[in-house]
Amino acid sequence: MFMVMLVLDDPHQLDAVLEAWAEQGVTGATIVESTGLHRRRKHIPMRYAYAESLVEQGNITLFVAVQNEGMVKACLAAVESIVGDLNGPNTGVLMAWPITFSKGIPSGEVEHGMD
Repeated sequence: MFMVMLVLDDPHQLDAVLEAWAEQGVTGATIVESTGLHRRRKHIPMRYAYAESLVEQGNITLFVAVQNEGMVKACLAAVESIVGDLNGPNTGVLMAWPITFSKGIPSGEVEHGMD
């Protein structure tokens, strides 16, 4: 199993990403409202945010557990079909890593490396 983490730059694309992942077989996701260091550093205090254009929106971070590396690649392709190449600006960041232990995931438990 693998953990996929996506930091989605544009929260308005969330539903499209979730739908595209569901089409690839993703059955669940954890969704977290988030912000990054860059946005935090250029934060404008509310007393100066007199125009709606000055109010910055945060990101959405998604976590999903998938069965194999093929699913990781399918998740990546689905995201890039919506946001464009993740190497481009203002798109997002996707990372994946092996899961060595899990419990409570309906698709099967993984217990590797736990003594």
